[in-house]
Amino acid sequence: MNSDSTVFLVDDDQSLREALEWLLESVELPVEVFASAAEFLANYDPARPGCLVLDIRMPGMSGLELQKQLNLTASPLPVIVITGHGDVPTCVRAFEGGAFGFLEKPVNHQDFLDHIQRAIEHDRKNRRTAGGQPRLQAKIETLTPREREVMELLASGKTMKQISKQLDISFQTCSKHRARVLEKLDVDTDVELVRLLLTATSDGNAKS
Repeated sequence: MNSDSTVFLVDDDQSLREALEWLLESVELPVEVFASAAEFLANYDPARPGCLVLDIRMPGMSGLELQKQLNLTASPLPVIVITGHGDVPTCVRAFEGGAFGFLEKPVNHQDFLDHIQRAIEHDRKNRRTAGGQPRLQAKIETLTPREREVMELLASGKTMKQISKQLDISFQTCSKHRARVLEKLDVDTDVELVRLLLTATSDGNAKS
């Protein structure tokens, strides 16, 4: 499970920190451990990919308070909550705060690693999408007004025949516009074009 992502582990229980640190290192995952929420915040860099494993009950700032603080800064890190007090209200509060996962102590090692892997993949996907959106918008801005019209109609599911009729242009001219749209957006098919646009617009960052 080699990774360039880091697992950030925040728990005041030293024995648990050491056990989970060893487990993560055994599958070659970089891990950094912190004994408190304040210690984590002092070292936190939102640009670093990975996930956060967070105990709920800790001296000083609790895990849920740290989760709330990260939400206020729009932190991209997926949060996996671990707790020895897995009551329903606590679980609900964690998920309402956007927790990616919720595990009760003692943590099952395989279940823990599965959650970590899914959280890291989730983080990678989110960062890849966010990083690609400015480039997509830049590509869209290279389209001519007519090419943008063709793109929008293709994305709405219109056929080439329908598009040429709606825009009152020949089928051949419409085909040339389509070819330039696909070339400029660096996709090979209409399906790839639609998927690209839907992925961007679902996050509200790409504008047609």
